[in-house]
Amino acid sequence: MLPIASINSKNQSNGNLNTRDAARHTAGAKRYKYLRRLFRFRQMDFEFAMWQMLYLLTSPQKVYRNFHYRKQTKDQWARDDPGFLVLLSIWLCVSTIGFGFVLNIGFFQTIELLLWVVFIDCVGVGLLIATLMWFISNKYLVERQSKDCDVEWGYAFDVHLNAFYPLLVILHFIQLFFINHVILADSFIGYVFGNTLWLIAIGYYIYITFLGYSALPFLKNTVVLLYPFAVLILLYVLSLALGWNFTEGLCNFYKFRVR
Repeated sequence: MLPIASINSKNQSNGNLNTRDAARHTAGAKRYKYLRRLFRFRQMDFEFAMWQMLYLLTSPQKVYRNFHYRKQTKDQWARDDPGFLVLLSIWLCVSTIGFGFVLNIGFFQTIELLLWVVFIDCVGVGLLIATLMWFISNKYLVERQSKDCDVEWGYAFDVHLNAFYPLLVILHFIQLFFINHVILADSFIGYVFGNTLWLIAIGYYIYITFLGYSALPFLKNTVVLLYPFAVLILLYVLSLALGWNFTEGLCNFYKFRVR
């Protein structure tokens, strides 16, 4: 009788443990843990976040290999450390201040532009894109419907942040050094150079988004996420033929926001 009692006791203990583990792995619990760590900078791994930023520019496949490791060790695809989001926000703030300087707008207008870019362009648009991609991937790309084959919303948001970072570096940092003297010089070479930067930046966004969803083993037909490349190239060719300057449009839009 004693061995049976011991086994029952062990099973009951494991059952309680499994219940606690299940509670810890609910979407609400993961979200609470993430938001709680958002204000605890000492608990963030900024060194690892910087490593991810470096490889997103040079070898983004390596970043998604780490997402696989997180799934195996922590049973979730999405980041549990907000360090990457914090560093991305800092990058965005610094580059937006640089944009304010290039556009020759005042201090308070630069602060207003910064708030627009951080909370609307990055976070707001990011939430919309992540929600749209989360819905599309779960609705149309999941190979078989089950509890284990589900794209986490947090992972969809992480994919957006990963894809947004190279775009930010190209359009909000590298481009700054060429806006006034090259891109806005009212010449063919100027808008060809500027529009080519847009082609590279948005192409990077599409490619890293594709890598993010193709890294999930339970998704099918993720190659469709590369189809926007055709539209992108068509717009690029049209912009050169019709003399559109995307960077000039962005600068005018930023000035309109804060006037």
